[in-house]
Amino acid sequence: MSNFYDNANQQPPRAGLLLLQALILGVFCLFAVRLWYLQIHRGEEYALKAKENQLRQESIFSPRGLIRDRNGDLLAVNEPAYALGLVREDCPDIDKTLHQVAMWTGEDFDKLKTLYTRNRKRVKQFEPLILIPDLSFAQLALIDANKLRWPGLEIQVRPRRQYRYGMLLAHVLGYVAEASEEEMRKQPELALGDYVGKQGIEFMLESRMRGAKGLSQFEVDVNGRRLQERILKHPRAGHEISLSIDLGLQKLAMDWLSEEAGGVAVMDADTGQLWALASAPSYNSNDFSSGLSAEQWAALRDDPLHPMQNRVIQSVYPPGSVFKPVIAAAGLHYDMLDPNETVHCSGQIRLGRRVFRCWKKGGHGAVNLEKALVESCDVYFYKLGKKLTVDRMSEFARAVGFGKLTGIRLPHEKAGNMPTRKWKRKRFGEGWQGGDNLNMAIGQGYTLVTPLQVARFFAGVQNGGELLKPLLVKGEKTVVQGEIPLNEEQLGLIKHALIQTVDNSHGTCRRLRTKGVIVGGKTGTAQVVRLTDELKKLKDDQIPYKFRDHGWMAAIAEKDGRRFAIAVLVEHGLHGGSGAGPVVKAVIDYLFLGKVRLKPEAKKAKARAVRLLSLNATGGSNAN
Repeated sequence: MSNFYDNANQQPPRAGLLLLQALILGVFCLFAVRLWYLQIHRGEEYALKAKENQLRQESIFSPRGLIRDRNGDLLAVNEPAYALGLVREDCPDIDKTLHQVAMWTGEDFDKLKTLYTRNRKRVKQFEPLILIPDLSFAQLALIDANKLRWPGLEIQVRPRRQYRYGMLLAHVLGYVAEASEEEMRKQPELALGDYVGKQGIEFMLESRMRGAKGLSQFEVDVNGRRLQERILKHPRAGHEISLSIDLGLQKLAMDWLSEEAGGVAVMDADTGQLWALASAPSYNSNDFSSGLSAEQWAALRDDPLHPMQNRVIQSVYPPGSVFKPVIAAAGLHYDMLDPNETVHCSGQIRLGRRVFRCWKKGGHGAVNLEKALVESCDVYFYKLGKKLTVDRMSEFARAVGFGKLTGIRLPHEKAGNMPTRKWKRKRFGEGWQGGDNLNMAIGQGYTLVTPLQVARFFAGVQNGGELLKPLLVKGEKTVVQGEIPLNEEQLGLIKHALIQTVDNSHGTCRRLRTKGVIVGGKTGTAQVVRLTDELKKLKDDQIPYKFRDHGWMAAIAEKDGRRFAIAVLVEHGLHGGSGAGPVVKAVIDYLFLGKVRLKPEAKKAKARAVRLLSLNATGGSNAN
């Protein structure tokens, strides 16, 4: 039997064998070249990347500087807060993870997705993108117990600002909130999720308060879990700041303003330091630190009483009779006033077809400068304003700080308005009238001022004529911004008249009398609208809230070398003496007698009722 196979015929073709060998050699060479490329040519680069996958870096947040009052009481501190971040390189399914985060936290998935999409390019590789900046403890516990099943999720611990007296100092301290895209663009050191000052001292002193971040390096396993960590750069805390504000006095001022709308400024007449800067109603700064919801923001924004507005520096009002010392000083400066010369007040003065009335029916009789200020005679100042005209009144008022910013270290201050002929022509398209001079002379018409401007002027009268920059940081150097252009005798006449306004039995500030304390003052009733004959017949508490006059009182007080100026404005407070006077008296008692006189609960209840009436019937304050 022959062989089944023919050995000669079973030999593969020689050409095919060579081709197979060439292919094997080519594949081997390809692997060898690739191995050389990866291990030799780019070996160092890939080794570094592998190390980066194993060793990661993370910023260490720095605590903001503490804020204290002038006596060392803590006002703003830091407490730990927990944020949820997403490391995209460790997350196998972004959408699924975001859905889970939405279930845990109650956040809207689309909102989280938009946040991720918008900011994913802003964060560096292996850096967490903050999804939830402030977790509640319940959310923290739930996520921490389950996050190992969701690779890429990371809980970060960072300091959160806490204001110990949230509403008491909101307009002074301001608040912090997440940095905006514009802020991150302008300041490269800021990253997504960082908090920065947005209002108040927190905003104005941001560079001092923020400090500097640190840097840590840590090793991770294949699942992204941390194994070892070391600090590469320690964080630097922000600078601690002590304010000139006295916490006790601030509490007192806010208590007296409770349920009212208004402001209080208390200035050291020799240094310019502010011991109180109160504005009501207020808001809670902590709401912004923990993240304000859209509903909360809408409620603040749409509140007809504008709680976020700092009424001491951002609201402007007609000054009423607290402006009369300014006009008196202008008359002395321009030598158009003899302080001993008397003017007859019959209770009114006629100008053309109009009759301008004094607040006292029947008039004050013979009035000189001192009596005009002590009893606040309108007719005396009508006649003085007619002689001075708007040109001199406006020029002098601007010289003593009205119509200008005070320079206080707070944002969004307003300068008020000191009218001129040119201003009225541009604003209304008509010329200045004789009646405008008379209104301006008693602090009405187009003149608008802030409570802080009034306090600064009265401090100048108290200290011998220096107009000081209002200071909020304790220890800041006193800055003299200008001087009241009066000689010592002229300034003494104004100051003496203010003191007689308290001491004289006919003075309008008699309620300010304080044993052992030299006190001077000036009331002011600033008309909001011209009352109709029908409204004039009504009793004060029957006049609709929005038509009621604003109540002013400005004062100077001195004892044992300590001198202060005080300005109080109560919106729609009707009269300076009854509306603002008790607040000034409480401040004086605190400063010089150590007494804390709180506002009676009955008055709080009445003020609350008036406020509710204003909200329901009138839509709130109409102050600018």
